[in-house]
Amino acid sequence: MMMQPPQDAIVIGICTFRRASVADTLASLAGLAETAHPLSIIVADNDDSPTAAAAIARIAVTHPVPLRYIHAPARNISVARNAILEASLQAGARYLAFLDDDETASPGWLAALLQRHAATEAAAVVGPVRALYAPDAPGWMQRGAVHDTTPELDRAGLVREAYTSNVLLDLAVPALRQLRFDPARGKTGGEDTAFFRALKSAGGRIAFAPDAVVQETVPAERAVLRWLLRRRYRMGQTHGSLIIEGRGLAARTAAIALAALKAGACLGLTGLRIFDPLGRNLALMRGALHVGAVAELIGLDRVEIYGNAPPWQVGREPVETGK
Repeated sequence: MMMQPPQDAIVIGICTFRRASVADTLASLAGLAETAHPLSIIVADNDDSPTAAAAIARIAVTHPVPLRYIHAPARNISVARNAILEASLQAGARYLAFLDDDETASPGWLAALLQRHAATEAAAVVGPVRALYAPDAPGWMQRGAVHDTTPELDRAGLVREAYTSNVLLDLAVPALRQLRFDPARGKTGGEDTAFFRALKSAGGRIAFAPDAVVQETVPAERAVLRWLLRRRYRMGQTHGSLIIEGRGLAARTAAIALAALKAGACLGLTGLRIFDPLGRNLALMRGALHVGAVAELIGLDRVEIYGNAPPWQVGREPVETGK
């Protein structure tokens, strides 16, 4: 008789594309080997050829948590996320946690996600992502912690918009067994926003675990205002595509007018805060988001952020692939 997989098994999924920092991510998970739940890790390599295979194989030899490598080519992050989701379902896992390949998990990260899930029975639980800056990063950037990711909560204390950089999914929830990440968004980003909006539309609740902390080192190429503006612009494109989905021309026209008005207001606020670097740049970032929404609504091309990194090598500094 075939043995059934443990019903409380957990898979930790990491999508990678030419980032040596995935080795640090895996090292941070070594201490989780003592968890009461059966635990395994899946690394999905999104490169055209299996460039991460040899490095992951070396790490797997000594890693205390069972580690599986899968090749999910296409330079499309949705393809990699779906490959991990499918593999987790096929393995009979109860839970799937996602981390990014430039993050490290705190020792209590997984336990905090599980505790919050037990308390809420939510379909998904997200935790915060805290940025680690180099000493020479701009002071305003460090004061504002502008690279941090923390969800906005509704009046019931549930998450409005979730993300895959720190999340636990309960695969026993029927909606999650059917949902997949949209390949059409796999190069531009926003695939996780669309995924979790669909989950909420299907009745799934998303909880927040403030103690489930992961950390993300901010490389020099991201510690600049230009990168932050590009990121907000892309987020605005995602927002614009979602708010207009299934709606007509009148709704699109109204959305364009509103987003343009908000962008103008942000520009005015930038002028008022010209001598306050943090306030000024936050207003610029907010304005970039609204400009991105306008760009999407009037049909401009989306910014592609995935699949453009230099060759993946062990020891190479992390490279910006567009989170």
